[in-house]
Amino acid sequence: MERRDGIRQNKTDKAIKADETEGTELANPTKPTKQMKQLTASEALGRMAAFCSAAEQCRADAREKLRRWKVDEADVERILDRLEQEKFIDGQRFCRAFINDKFRFAKWGKVKIAQALKQKEIAPEVYRPLLEEIDRHAYLDTLQKLLELKRRSVSAASRYEMEGKLARFALGRGYEMDDIRHCLSLSGEEDGCGEYEQGEWEE
Repeated sequence: MERRDGIRQNKTDKAIKADETEGTELANPTKPTKQMKQLTASEALGRMAAFCSAAEQCRADAREKLRRWKVDEADVERILDRLEQEKFIDGQRFCRAFINDKFRFAKWGKVKIAQALKQKEIAPEVYRPLLEEIDRHAYLDTLQKLLELKRRSVSAASRYEMEGKLARFALGRGYEMDDIRHCLSLSGEEDGCGEYEQGEWEE
């Protein structure tokens, strides 16, 4: 197997297929299931390295997966340390990919992204600078488009009621109230959101 820096990794496709099969069996209670054998530390290391090569993983997610594989608890942290040492797991790299995906494709705001990264045990000093790298104009433009799309599907008796509904929607998507107010105030203007002084996104 190719390695990011050090660990030899074999049978990546087999490792991924095995994990997918495990999930399928659990989802189908009518099909007899095989009890997964306990992996040795070496087997678990190679298998986890395969997953980390296929897609970015954070330490917390990798730990959970190793435990699902019934890896001896005494080996779990040693495996994770080795994966980090060999750069299969890298918190900053994972964080950058996660932020990019959640903003570009899921259209999440910074608050929601930050909360999700906290749950994955990513330190604030890692994710805060990366959140600040999101282009300000692109961020406001995304929020403006979300609000306009939502406006088309919401009915309200007054502008006040409509803006309240839109604000609650945007807050649920993880956007900051200052930015929401700004975009709502510019609703209908041809120039879109434009530039605005950035509000607080972290409590």
